[in-house]
Amino acid sequence: MDMSWSHQPLTRRRTLAAATGLAAGALLPPGPALAAAAQYTNPVIWQDFADIDIMRVGDTYYASASTMHYSPGAPVLRSYDLVNWEIAGHAVPVLDFGAKYDLNGARGYVRGIWASSLAYRPSNRTFYWLGQIDFARTYLYTATAVEGPWNRLTTINTPYYDAGLLVDTDDTLYVAYGNTTISVAQLSPDGRNQVRTQEVFRTPSSVGTLEGARFYKINGQYYIFLTRPANGQYILKSSSGPFGPYTMRQVLLDLRGPIPGGGVPHQGGLVRTQSGAWYYMAFVDAYPGGRMPALAPVTWTADGWPVVQLVNGAWGTTYPSPAVPAPPRQVTPMTGVDTFDGTSLKPRWEWNHNPDNTKWSVGNGLTLWTATVTHDLYWARNTLTHRIQGPTSTATVQLDHSAMRDGDRAGLALLRDSSAWIGLKRDGGATRVVMVTGLTMDGNWNTTGTGTEIASAPVTGGRVWLRANADIRPGAPRPGTFSYSTDGTTFTRLGPAFSMGNDWRFFMGYRFALFNHATQALGGAVRVTRFEVSTP
Repeated sequence: MDMSWSHQPLTRRRTLAAATGLAAGALLPPGPALAAAAQYTNPVIWQDFADIDIMRVGDTYYASASTMHYSPGAPVLRSYDLVNWEIAGHAVPVLDFGAKYDLNGARGYVRGIWASSLAYRPSNRTFYWLGQIDFARTYLYTATAVEGPWNRLTTINTPYYDAGLLVDTDDTLYVAYGNTTISVAQLSPDGRNQVRTQEVFRTPSSVGTLEGARFYKINGQYYIFLTRPANGQYILKSSSGPFGPYTMRQVLLDLRGPIPGGGVPHQGGLVRTQSGAWYYMAFVDAYPGGRMPALAPVTWTADGWPVVQLVNGAWGTTYPSPAVPAPPRQVTPMTGVDTFDGTSLKPRWEWNHNPDNTKWSVGNGLTLWTATVTHDLYWARNTLTHRIQGPTSTATVQLDHSAMRDGDRAGLALLRDSSAWIGLKRDGGATRVVMVTGLTMDGNWNTTGTGTEIASAPVTGGRVWLRANADIRPGAPRPGTFSYSTDGTTFTRLGPAFSMGNDWRFFMGYRFALFNHATQALGGAVRVTRFEVSTP
């Protein structure tokens, strides 16, 4: 089977660099030659999927991404053309790495699933996901289909930081990992244990930090693809085997990106099409929305080094579409309407930390029973999140609130370390629709503000529509606005615009979030009968 591997990582606690210069690379001529062909536009996914690890199995492309404290973790994306993607499943079904991931006495914000690796092993037709958790140990999960079920194969005591997993042509499993000091580990044939580990490269001080390893074997050469957060990409090459020695070359530095106001494309991985063409999928720092995947073609020099193809000295906003076979079907859109039919949530949903599975259900809509008594949304379990579609999009929720109880709070949030929401407060038997802002965390992800109500209106009956509009174009704080309706047709703006911050340190971008928590006692519930994300 013709295979291609690639894997991608995360930028760590580094100041996001502005795009200030140009990288060397072959130029694609603009003009009629390109215009005549079908084109794609970057970012290929305008949603928050960072630390992409990308590969091809047969005619299908797969990628995984970081999710930090969201559960299930490590989404697996699928595409047939490298441009149109769907979420197929999650490689980490539950974050069973300690009570903090259950919001049980502690919290896991900005922990959890960091840069990890996705690979496929032809010998047993199995997908592998590998990632370190909390800088303590590494976990390896396997599945025979990306939709799952995924099961934990092993735990390895060495924390493979920003790891890239390679299935060599002789079926040996290797892992490249590390920050500045790059090491390679060899795993046992069954993948359960470490057999050997060795430092293979130490980053020169003139370069700074390198991390986010992706590990490849191409034309008999071993390559470790590394990022210089958050503005560069380098690659190591060895002709002597996986343990080196390696030589280094710069791939890009301070390259203008394809998203106005966004950062330099970096991290990510390399992938080869069926026809032998190569592409690099990186991400672009584009807060407040997060980190958006961008795709560019790659050529190789005669002596075996990759060169990103540029357009007018920059990562192109458009390129000719990859020449691939016709897709067998259309992928499932990442936006649109969800009525929560069936017996499980669609893969585009992720909980804020692990949910209490006794306090929610789907089928006839999504029912959220209160799972936590708290005045702090950041401590409330069973908050369900959905990525925001850029550059602007709107989420509309139809909510049945007839089973709320006194003290309950339910609604639709723009969720991050600084948040706001529109929703319902039930107090003294009366229900009001309110806009609340001032939900904040500090740099250690402790709550510093539980929110202030700044607008309200009375509502009657048992049903209401809530709406949040989010502008996630990067480069400046952007507005989020809220409105409500009692008939689903006429919407009334509630409260002032909320400024969504563009600081990078929370890593994950803003999300739409559905929540229902108690402030007095458990027992209340709401039912979401329809959720829609739409774009202009």
